[in-house]
Amino acid sequence: MAEKDAAVTLKKGEGRLLKSGGAWIFDNEISGVEGDFENGDILKVRDFDGYPLGKGYINTNSKIRIRMLTRHQEDCIDDAFLRKRLKDAVEYRKKTVDTSSCRLVFGEADFLPGITIDKYEDVLVVESLALGIDRLKERIISLLKEILADDGIVIRGVYERSDAKERTKEGLERIKGFIGPSFDTQVPITENGVHYLVDVAEGQKTGFFLDQKYNRAAIRKLCTGARVLDCFTHTGSFALNAAMAGAARVLGVDASDSAILQARKNAELNGFPQFPSDTDPEKDAARKDAGCTVKPKCDLRFETADLLELLPAMEAEGEEYDVVILDPPAFAKTRQNVKSAEKGYRKINKAGMKIVKDGGFLATCSCSHFMTRELFERMLYDAAREAHVRIRQVEARTQAPDHPILLGADETSYLKFYILQVLRQV
Repeated sequence: MAEKDAAVTLKKGEGRLLKSGGAWIFDNEISGVEGDFENGDILKVRDFDGYPLGKGYINTNSKIRIRMLTRHQEDCIDDAFLRKRLKDAVEYRKKTVDTSSCRLVFGEADFLPGITIDKYEDVLVVESLALGIDRLKERIISLLKEILADDGIVIRGVYERSDAKERTKEGLERIKGFIGPSFDTQVPITENGVHYLVDVAEGQKTGFFLDQKYNRAAIRKLCTGARVLDCFTHTGSFALNAAMAGAARVLGVDASDSAILQARKNAELNGFPQFPSDTDPEKDAARKDAGCTVKPKCDLRFETADLLELLPAMEAEGEEYDVVILDPPAFAKTRQNVKSAEKGYRKINKAGMKIVKDGGFLATCSCSHFMTRELFERMLYDAAREAHVRIRQVEARTQAPDHPILLGADETSYLKFYILQVLRQV
């Protein structure tokens, strides 16, 4: 490991985020660095008066100058240290979630800042966003595979999805590809009893949004016998949960042709025919052989459309749904565009509320940590007022426990998920 006998000293009064439980030290909080180092090296960190604060890795190319690995300066960042971090992360998941497919490492929240590792059955997908952890990633992967093997889980392949723009802020290239032997990147998984093919090479993020696992299950009880509209359906996960719950009709919509193609494949995998030719006996037999239940009773369809145009058109045509689901991409990707993002969220939520029948339900969310819970709730109130409806909260939820929220590290808390009843005649 690249530990150096060098030390970072904070300015007096700085390090407030670190001292409140966070993992980052910004460039303007540092008074100086003593000793020789290269970017990515692990350095000691001390307060203005010399008090030891721990160790972290440095990158002078980034505004996040130090990412902390430990609060204990005596810790040696070696294999034993990394193994304990990874073992703790795995044991936590075993106690809190279904681990067949889950996020095994969630960066700062698992005290390994800058890296996330998702497990899809027997495949790992890795995203590295910081130089210091990038140097350690192959060792981390090797150790994690050993830990999983101790539980009888043999990982057959690892794929890297370090292709996010954030890498450029660290002076790193955006990369993706196999770490080790190649394999079929269409990976079958089962979540909440629903079967999916996860495209770990070309899908969004690491291929699938594991953070919504229990939110998808939460909408099921509302969907039995219902007409459901799933907006920003991506690969069809909310729509499929609604269909599996016994919805009468489900329409999933996304602007991406490739996402809709994947959603249709997932629908077929679960026995929901997309076209008349899909009802032939040979396909049904193949689904049964694969362990999938044939459920042709729900009218499940997926379409490509611009939702900002489709939702007003539906309202104009007098269409109403029992349940509308809004799962948009992050509109607020920086603190600077929160105001414009709030307008975007308000526009689609207002449009969604207008096509929910009286007494029906809206499930809506934001995956941006810059859009705080307080801002999101205020936006929902404003959208309801503009739509001339009243909303009653059924549930306020967040990300699944395999994406733990570390109090004091605001970046680990990002997903807001609300189920609301929409009322007109009150």
